[in-house]
Amino acid sequence: MVSLEREYDARSKCVLVVDDEPLIRLFLAQELRESGLIVVEAGSADEALMYIRSAAQIDLVFTDIQMPGNIDGLGLAQSLKANNPYLPIIITSGMVTPVGFEEIGAFLPKPYDIIEAADLVFRSLGF
Repeated sequence: MVSLEREYDARSKCVLVVDDEPLIRLFLAQELRESGLIVVEAGSADEALMYIRSAAQIDLVFTDIQMPGNIDGLGLAQSLKANNPYLPIIITSGMVTPVGFEEIGAFLPKPYDIIEAADLVFRSLGF
């Protein structure tokens, strides 16, 4: 768990966690919530786009690449970055390392440590 100072500062920040693997999504979301962040979960990039289009505030997106649906996590990240170049995005995958991911955001290979992932989220948010 992160420090109390970061927890206090994080209470107004919202992270969208996108992963089709429910347990991975749940564990990361739980750690982020316990650290003081607001967390929205989506099981696909399609679901994530529906949420984002509802005009909800999102301060960071953490997305897996390979997911079922009309768009994968990399497509989601590219679309979001095109519309908001300052949105922090973390991409993860256990199968591929995307080429040129540096232009989109950070990359964290699976399997990852939940604490390490949460720390990357906080660093990407500027804490």
